[in-house]
Amino acid sequence: MYEVVANGGPVMWALAGLSICSLVLFFHKLLELHRSQIDARDFLPGLYNVLRRGNTVEAVTICEDTPGPVAHLLRAALLKIEEPPEEIARAVQQAGLSEIPRLEHGLNLLATLGKIAPMLGLLGTVVSMMDTLRIFFDQAPLAEVDNFSLPLWNALLTTAAGISISIPIYAGYNLLVSRIESLVLDMEFAASDIIAFLISNRSLLGQD
Repeated sequence: MYEVVANGGPVMWALAGLSICSLVLFFHKLLELHRSQIDARDFLPGLYNVLRRGNTVEAVTICEDTPGPVAHLLRAALLKIEEPPEEIARAVQQAGLSEIPRLEHGLNLLATLGKIAPMLGLLGTVVSMMDTLRIFFDQAPLAEVDNFSLPLWNALLTTAAGISISIPIYAGYNLLVSRIESLVLDMEFAASDIIAFLISNRSLLGQD
């Protein structure tokens, strides 16, 4: 592998660095999203049981101790539990607007790396073809086929490497996007559910 990268020249080293950065970014983001995702349908009933006992402070603490945007949205709603329903909905909406950019952080960089990879490969191809022409003009009319083999190999190698690197980057990007979409759906479900619960149980919660 080292020999292949070395033969490809500076562009291949750049592609190797790009692939490593993309790999690190992907797994970091995947782990971050995994830690952020909870099952809202399992989490909410337990939270409601605490609220029905009148332990609002405990419910807020549970949300604070639970990672992820769903818990943050629920916390925002509970902090406005004494406010009118429209204020609760506004607080949840604002919390959601602040959480989505956090979820998407790093995705643009990953997509950019995926676009750069084939362009770098094409650059390596152009540079190698320029070397081939230089050799041809320097050695003409006595140029031999063996003299062009390495530059042509490098030209094909960098193009193939750029495309090969961009494909898994885009696949990883789409996987992360799907995970974020799943989280957003959980956030929407939790937001509507907690608002409906707080509105329908205001008397039970001592808000009337």
